[in-house]
Amino acid sequence: MSESLTTLAAALPLAAGWTVHSLRLRRRIEAARRDPLSGLWTREPFEEHARRSLESGHRAVVVIDLDGFKQINDSYGHAVGDAVIAETGQRLERWSLNNGGVAARLGGDEFAAVISVYSLADLHWTMDQLAEELRAPVEFEDHVLWVGFSAGVVHTQKRSHAADLPRLMRCADEVMYSVKQTGGGWMAAAENATPAYRTVNGRRDGRRGTSGEAA
Repeated sequence: MSESLTTLAAALPLAAGWTVHSLRLRRRIEAARRDPLSGLWTREPFEEHARRSLESGHRAVVVIDLDGFKQINDSYGHAVGDAVIAETGQRLERWSLNNGGVAARLGGDEFAAVISVYSLADLHWTMDQLAEELRAPVEFEDHVLWVGFSAGVVHTQKRSHAADLPRLMRCADEVMYSVKQTGGGWMAAAENATPAYRTVNGRRDGRRGTSGEAA
């Protein structure tokens, strides 16, 4: 009996060491899947979470682009621009978690989220809440910066399949683009909306990365 206890006691530190090692490894893997500047998920892990979320139904897919971000970078430098991205990421993360959702930085000043929404009234309330969050000034060193945003939303009440995510994101992106042309804010598309713009290089014509006008 005493021999068994001795063996067990000797094994405990080793087991604890492996537990700590596994925890650190998981944290490193998760950190590698997050955008280092905003702290949000990058596109691939975001899409994994978003697809699972859509299977529950009553969700809103949101695509966001900051307004005036290029001017901030050009006027104050990339350090200030990075501060804006970091603060936007923190605000978007809080908002999405409060709404049972997940958020990502897609690249540059482009973001996305999938949240729980149970009615049109709920959608309007939570999007107005997001607008208030994102339009609040960003303070960095001796700068006080005001940043606008444009967002497109697709509200889906039915349970969606994983294959629906690209269509929903594409439609939300097109609505965002339309909103951006008229001064910013947010607007929702119909649940059964289909992409209207032609595709260039796998992206909406007019979006960054295509031969059209930069969005």
